[in-house]
Amino acid sequence: MKKILITGAAGQIGTLLTERLRREYGVENIVATNIEAGKNEPLEKDGLFEVMDVRDGKRLLELSKQYKIDTIINLAALLSVVGEKNPSLLWDVNMNGLYNCLEVAHELNLKLFTPSSIAAFGPQTPKDKTPQDTIQRPTSIYGVSKVSGELLCDYYFRKFGVDTRGVRFPGLISYGSMPGGGTTDYAVHIYHAAVKQGAFTCGLKADTYLDMMYMPDALDAIVQLCEADPSRLIHRNAFNITAMSFCPSEIGAAIQQRKPDFKLDYDIDPMKQAIADSWPNSLDDSCAREEWDWNPKYDLEQMTDDMLGRLEIEYEKK
Repeated sequence: MKKILITGAAGQIGTLLTERLRREYGVENIVATNIEAGKNEPLEKDGLFEVMDVRDGKRLLELSKQYKIDTIINLAALLSVVGEKNPSLLWDVNMNGLYNCLEVAHELNLKLFTPSSIAAFGPQTPKDKTPQDTIQRPTSIYGVSKVSGELLCDYYFRKFGVDTRGVRFPGLISYGSMPGGGTTDYAVHIYHAAVKQGAFTCGLKADTYLDMMYMPDALDAIVQLCEADPSRLIHRNAFNITAMSFCPSEIGAAIQQRKPDFKLDYDIDPMKQAIADSWPNSLDDSCAREEWDWNPKYDLEQMTDDMLGRLEIEYEKK
């Protein structure tokens, strides 16, 4: 990667990824884009920034030519909970946006990274140690878009030779920015609530296991896969990756070990619970380990220490 354009750069992943790539590849080589300005002032002022709606293929092509882009990292998407409230908008953003990225990558011979998700699986998928290659019949529109995106990226690689790459992200946990309407968001909000209020009400059942990952590992995965030797990649667009699997009661217990007065209760959201119940408990990520040496660094205990420490410093400043 030399010249990188990021769509959805003001989001949960994009904010921290932009910061990291600017450090590693140079500010002048990273073009952050977002559907509107004013969402993230440091991101917009500290380097190259352009307003762009990923559904505008002409604008994407113009920017890719203008900045001599060689890699697109497509993070612009609506997430699961938001998508259930507006399925047509999710399809428009997630699928037409991806199609535009693929078309530009095809025309200009670019590399394209676009993430999939554990949402690409469904109730008929094996729930524990979910295999890399297995049945995928998701029940959310977000999941349907992710399976469709995986297949579309595979098609562009086979048909046109576009260098497409991607991972199936589990729930992502970050101190840097708040998530944008996903089913696993509770695992971010619980840490903020522990530091700010000392209590949290969870919308999922106490024993709902989901695959999770700390954001530093997620950023490593993007960079590592984008830089991987293409001759080693068999799956390319939908690698299972994981770092940990836990339920709300376990993350609550990890926080209580460090903050004994922390209180956790439950008020189940039926829509979120139905989505979570359709997703895997844990993933088998052996293909990612074999094909590009994936190896996460954080488990629940290490993540909890880091999250609470960083958030306490942040809230002390306010």
